[in-house]
Parts: sequence; structure tokens; C-alpha cells
Amino acid sequence: MKKLGHSLLLNYPYQIKLNKAAVSLLLTHEKNNQKMKKIVLVVLFFSFFNANAQNLNTDSTVVQKIKKVKFGPLFKSEDTLNFTVFANLKPLLKDRGEDTKNHWGMVKYMNHKNVMMEIPMKVKVRGNFRRMTQNCTFPPLLLDFDKKKKGNSIFKKQNKLKLVTHCLKKDYIMEEYLVYKIFNLITENSFKARIANVTYEDSAGKQASQTRLAFLIEDDEDLAKRIHSKLIKEAKLRQNQTDTLQMATVAVFEYLIGNTDWSVPFKHNIKLYFKKGKMATPIPYDFDHSGIVNAHYAKPAEQLTEITSVRERLYRGFNYSPEVFQTVFERFKAVKPQIYALYKDNADLEPNYIKSTLKYLDEFYENIDSPKTVKRVFNQQGLKNMEAGNVQIKGYN
Repeated sequence: MKKLGHSLLLNYPYQIKLNKAAVSLLLTHEKNNQKMKKIVLVVLFFSFFNANAQNLNTDSTVVQKIKKVKFGPLFKSEDTLNFTVFANLKPLLKDRGEDTKNHWGMVKYMNHKNVMMEIPMKVKVRGNFRRMTQNCTFPPLLLDFDKKKKGNSIFKKQNKLKLVTHCLKKDYIMEEYLVYKIFNLITENSFKARIANVTYEDSAGKQASQTRLAFLIEDDEDLAKRIHSKLIKEAKLRQNQTDTLQMATVAVFEYLIGNTDWSVPFKHNIKLYFKKGKMATPIPYDFDHSGIVNAHYAKPAEQLTEITSVRERLYRGFNYSPEVFQTVFERFKAVKPQIYALYKDNADLEPNYIKSTLKYLDEFYENIDSPKTVKRVFNQQGLKNMEAGNVQIKGYN
């Protein structure tokens, strides 16, 4: 009996806090009768069993107990948000080097009680292609809120938010925003976005205020919490080192929108997330170089000799089994009505753009419905993409 008691205690990995009196009683020789020892052993056994049940590592056969995370109200509505970015605009908009710095600013908006909310923040220029003066007269911004001074506002629980701005006189804000909404329909493993009318007000009073369409993108870390994962910042992975179904979904989605401006190994317009016991989850963003947006400045990388325009689709994913492709295609077909509804009779889009976009979507669905086209577009091109020495683009914007 004493030997058995020692064995339980020495080999028990979860270090249960046991009653010292019970342990002492168990390990006593003649002073305690056999009946009492049996009772204590039973208590120890059930304590051991219960602790093991509560501390099992999560795997594919065990349901993980996930801590519920509370999120703010910003991305819970589809309504157009109206707010003001208040900052010294001249030095902010001129700061476009490789290492841009933070500038003091404030976000102002009228809440549902008609009370003006003023939230301090730091703001700086961000991006690659659109950060450059020769490409955009107005660059994209990063809004960095003070964690303690957001109060009970629409920006509650927000920290850093990417603001996609109008860039030039001709903007493509609504066109790119809708691409995020397409991917939201396909999978929850996607960045949320919120359309907004943003007024840019110069704190120095030297520039006239202007109001333009823009949209906010969910923060990287907030997305990680929402999908119960961690953002991968350093590791360099290939497509075949990520979750198969999600990677195939991303690759087909990029083909749908006519986007070749992405790379998994270089994490170019792709974020990678890790969940315990799972392969990495790739999530795309930044779609202004896609064919469906059709920005006048967008063009394919010169390394991609197969196409000369972003309106020409080129599959850049790997080849997958018929079962995987079929699963992915069926998902796209299931949300087809909702995707088309984003564009049909959309008052914020020009009629000619709606017409050309619906035709562009028709071509995609015709392709995935044709076994012959699937073989050529996805299987054969996918095999080519998997070859050693295939085209890897770090990023041309």
C-alpha cells in the first residue's frame, strides 16, 4: 500500500494540491487500518482522474475550451461610418520614407446621442506602393489609438487600424472594399472591413478640409484573437506548409479577383496565423492591384510573362486533389448569389463598372464549371507553380 501511494505521487504530472493529512495517513504503516487506507486511495485516484480530464492537451479528438474574447462595436455594423481625422496634415503627408514616424492626431465623430467624441491617437503614413508620392497624392494611414482614452466609443477595444484612403482624384475605395466583403462571405478566416466617409481636418488651419470615401481594416492581432490563433511574424513558409483547404481557398479567391500581387514565402499581402495542432492559416489583404478593382495604375509583375494585364487571370496556387478543389469550388458556388448582390444595383458604383464586374465574375464561374478548363487553369498551372525554381515574387509594389 505504501509503495502504491509513493508511485501515484511521484508519477503524477499535474501536481495536485493534496491534503497533507490524507497523504500522511496513506503512508502510515501500523497506525492506520486497511479500510482507512483504501478510502484515501480512492480519494487520490478520483483526484488524479479529474485533474487529468481537465488538463488534456487539445488535439483533433478533443474539444478545446476556448476563452471567449470580447470585441468592440466597430466591425459589427455594415453602415457607413462618418468621422474626422484631425492632424497637422502637411508634415504628416510629407513623411513618406521607409521609416515613417508617428504624428499626434485625433479622431472626432458624433455618437448616437449627438455628442461629439474626441479620441487622441498617433497617426502615420503606411503602405508600399501607395505610400510613394509618385503613386498617390494621399497615402494610406495607420491610426494608433491610446488604449486608455477611447471610452465608450465606436473605437472601443481598438488599438491599431489601417485606413485605406483615396490615393488619387479617381479612387477605388468601394471597389476594393467589396473584395474584402467577398472573402468574408467565403470564410471567417478573413479581415473585416468598415466603409467610412472621412473628413481630413488640418490642425494647423493651412489646408482646407476634405471629405473622401475610405475604409478601415481589422487589426492583425484582433483577427488573431477572433480566430483563436497567433500571428506568425518570422517563419518563412511555402504554400504546402499551410492548411491545405484554406490555402486552396485563398489561391482560388485570388484567381477569382484576378490578383497575382501576393506571396506566401515572402508574406507579401498575406498574413500567416498559427493555431495549436494545426497548419498555418494564410489570410490575404490589399487588393488594389487585382483585376476586379482594375485600378488604372495596376499591372502584373514583369516576371509573370503569361499575362499583360491584371484583367487576365493567372492561377498562382499549387495543384490540389480533385476532392480539395471540388470542396473549394462548391463553397464559391454556395455564396455566388451573395457575391453578385454586392454589385447589382449598388448606388456607390458606376453602372459600367457593375456591368463589367458581373461579366468578370461570370467568366470565373464558367471556368470552375468546366472540367477541361479546371485541368488547364488549376491542375496544370498548379503543377508548374509547385516546381523548384518557379516564379517567386517578393513584391513589386
